[in-house]
Order: sequence, then C-alpha cells, then structure tokens
Amino acid sequence: MDYSTKISERMWNQPDKGELEAEREKTFIDDIVQKSHIEKELLENLDGIETVFDGGAGCGRFSILLAKHGMRVTHFDISRPMIDKARELAEKEGVTDRITFVQGALEDLSAYEDRSFDMVISFDAPISYTYPHQERTISELVRIAGKRIMISVSSRLGALPYLANPIQKNQFILDKESKDSWVQWCLESREQMVADFTFRKDALMKTGETGLFCDVEETRKAYDNGEAPWSISYHFMPEELYGILDKNGVKNIQLAGPGAFARTIPNEILVKIMNDPEQKRDFLEFCHMYDSNPYVCGLGKDNLFAKGEIAERREAVK
Repeated sequence: MDYSTKISERMWNQPDKGELEAEREKTFIDDIVQKSHIEKELLENLDGIETVFDGGAGCGRFSILLAKHGMRVTHFDISRPMIDKARELAEKEGVTDRITFVQGALEDLSAYEDRSFDMVISFDAPISYTYPHQERTISELVRIAGKRIMISVSSRLGALPYLANPIQKNQFILDKESKDSWVQWCLESREQMVADFTFRKDALMKTGETGLFCDVEETRKAYDNGEAPWSISYHFMPEELYGILDKNGVKNIQLAGPGAFARTIPNEILVKIMNDPEQKRDFLEFCHMYDSNPYVCGLGKDNLFAKGEIAERREAVK
C-alpha cells in the first residue's frame, strides 16, 4: 500500500472526522459557496443519468442530494467515520435504499468495469490526496464513467495565496461564537500568526513549481512515527487538469473556480450577505456565474472544478 493511501486512511479515519466534516458547510462561508456551485452544476446535468459513482463522498452532501432526486448512488469513501455519518444522514432523509456505501481508496477502482456508471463525481479534492497517482486516478474515474464526469481537485493558483496569508480562513468564518474547535483556533491564533508571518518568495516559487504544499518526506516520517498528518496533496494547474481529461477522452470540458469572487470580499460583508436569505440567494447565483468564467477558474478558493462528457468511443490510456 502506498504512503498516500496509508496516510489518508489514518487521517480520515480519526473518530471525529464524520461529525466535523458534516458541519463544515454550516461553519465556513467558502464551503457554502463551493457546495452551492457544485449543487447547481449537478442538478443542471442530470438528463439521462440514473446511476452515479461518488468517489470520496464524505458525509454524503452530494450522494444524498442525488438519491433524493431519484439517482442510484454508490457512495465510495476511505473513511469509516464519514461513511457512518453519511448513512445516518441518509436514513434521516429516507434514501438509504438508493445508496450503496463502499469503503475504499480511489487509488484502486479495479472492482468496477468500464462505463459502470452514467455519471462519476469526485468533489472536495480526494483525487489530489492520491499523489503521486493523481493522473492515473483521474483516468480510472473516466474509465468507469459512461456519460458524464464532474470532479474538483486542489487548485495550485487558488492555494498559493495561502502561503502569503496565514489568516485566510478567518475571512470565511460564518459565526464567531461557533463551538467548532477550528473556528476558535483561527480566532485565538490570529494575532500570533500575523506576528510570526514572514513573506517567503522561495517557498511560493517552490510550491508553484511542484504543486506540493507540504514536505513529502517529513509527512511520511510523521506517519511512521505514529502521527496522523494531513494527506499529501497535489495541486493542479488549470491547463494540466484540462489536458489530463482531454487525453482520457473527455469532451466539452469546462473548468470553474468556486470561490474566486467570494475571496475578494471581507468577512463582515460576507456574514451580512449570508444572514439575509434573499441576498444569499442572489450572491450565490452571481458567484456561480463569475466563478465559471475561464479567466478566473484557477483562482477558486480551494478547488478547481471540471466537468465534461464521455466520448462515445474512448481509447485506453496507457
């Protein structure tokens, strides 16, 4: 088993992951924007779709949504706590009969035949956690798709500003009174992070060249020492992702950068918008239009979104 899989298994199978991930969209505005963008894309592209593979499905944000719209969904994830949480939420929504829950790693989709599903989706960057096999993982996801594919991966251009902004997550806190430990850590650590910050051009240049936002060897050592480090994550450039999909026979490819517009707005204004239902609706609709413009697709907050159609005949990619 590769380090990427082992590290991801340990990190995502921590007991609290299911509960924490299920609350993200209630906690951070950037998650609201991203999930809204993806939901709009999914619901506008269900014609002819009956079966869906959701790779890295987490707590069921989209597998449950699709099941409620009549799809038969395979909910595939590496994390048992998140699968358990997804099953709990699916039971509340009355759709467990339309969802098959499978624990597994995206690096191995050999159990599925070519074109097994009408649509394949994979959101919130689980593909990026399969480094160094991210390109092969995309190829496999395309292989099992029959009509349509939608994915989001970590964005290199979108994430590079993180290295020059240690308090970037504070911009998107929806409720400063939230009991979420991450929210409170961001608030309590803000002044210290600013005081400790030093702009390092060399770090930005290296990350921009490699697409890696961590020291791979240090992450592996941490794993070997019994720790649960964040998964090694590969960040894509827009033209790179487009090229991989194109090479694998995906047609009519469109890219987007969810969060590109929202990241230009200060926290106080974002919170005001989110707390007014009418403003929130209009804001999210405008974000979708703005973030879908190809000129800003690389500057999405975290992820680079891509969708496309599966060619009628696709040559196997070696």
